[in-house]
Amino acid sequence: MQTRRIAIFGATGSIGINTLDVIAQLGGKDAFEITAVTGNSNVAALARLAIEHGAAMAVTADESRYDDLKQALSGTGIEAASGASGLDEAASRENDIVMAAIVGTAGLAPTLKAAATGADIALANKECLVSAGPLFTDAVKRGGGMLIPVDSEHSAIFQVFEENQRRALDRVIITASGGPFRQMSLEEMRHVDAATARAHPNWSMGLKISIDSASMFNKALEMIEAQHLFDLAPGQVEVVVHPQSIIHSMVGYADGSILAQLGAPDMRTAIGYALAYPERRPLSVERLDFAKLARLDFEAPDETRFPALRLARLAMERGGLQGAVLNGAKEVALEAFIEGRCGFLQMAEITEGVMAEMDNLPAATTIDDVYKADSEARRRAAGLLRR
Repeated sequence: MQTRRIAIFGATGSIGINTLDVIAQLGGKDAFEITAVTGNSNVAALARLAIEHGAAMAVTADESRYDDLKQALSGTGIEAASGASGLDEAASRENDIVMAAIVGTAGLAPTLKAAATGADIALANKECLVSAGPLFTDAVKRGGGMLIPVDSEHSAIFQVFEENQRRALDRVIITASGGPFRQMSLEEMRHVDAATARAHPNWSMGLKISIDSASMFNKALEMIEAQHLFDLAPGQVEVVVHPQSIIHSMVGYADGSILAQLGAPDMRTAIGYALAYPERRPLSVERLDFAKLARLDFEAPDETRFPALRLARLAMERGGLQGAVLNGAKEVALEAFIEGRCGFLQMAEITEGVMAEMDNLPAATTIDDVYKADSEARRRAAGLLRR
């Protein structure tokens, strides 16, 4: 594999750290030139990663931490930058591939900028597609790069999606573990707290994404993401609960065939596929032993206990900026739940209320349209929480 120039947006998060691990496995500095790493306020970790992996530049999104980052990098020759301008500079550099793992809508602007340069985008940021949809996919097409999904579910679909058989495509089936509350009653779910909701049975993730998994809002976002990634009709996107998390997703065709991608629950597999695409390179990840697996279980999701799935379908059918509205309102409700100001099931109630109030917004033509919809959804969600 030729040396590839890569920028890692969100280097201090779980995706970023695993990306650096995969880079080491795929040849390290002989295979990849790291043009930039970015992070938020944990500048000590950001500087350490930049030095350890030989990055040319490190960017903290928190402008107040610029001096701390610059001091931490003093004498290393690594450039320090901060804020939106620093992220913009990192995105504008000549890259062959950009790992887009900044959490939330904060990742939209730099990822759009990177797409415009023609770099391949390894996408681990759901909000780029959920909130911006066609605006983002069009930017990638205009830039001339590839959009390669890093979420395990979308990577699975990407790996078995036969583009030359698109006319025969029937559906995509996104698998969900069911999270920690898969077998919990609706009444029990009313009383869970954030500490309980963050305990995912299969994956090791951050606080917010773990709670999103428990509520299945992560799966709701993945449904919308799949629609835009693979140009699907809303009715072509399905979800099935698969507690073992071994089948990561499936694609169904008109002849009744189902193609599935299987693997141990390890995000490095999807990251490695994205970084080495179109090759498959050796990775030190667990190999499946089917004799030990013994069984794979499946069940239909319960949309009464997990209404986020119904809201995703509603957003896909309405179109326009409903994805941005859903995500913005959900983020406010999620923060309120973490802080104890909102019940677990209220997150969906708040989100649905805001979606109903903002159900007629047209599709975004600029990034400002996305930001305005997101900001208004957050404002209205905060208002509903105060009632």
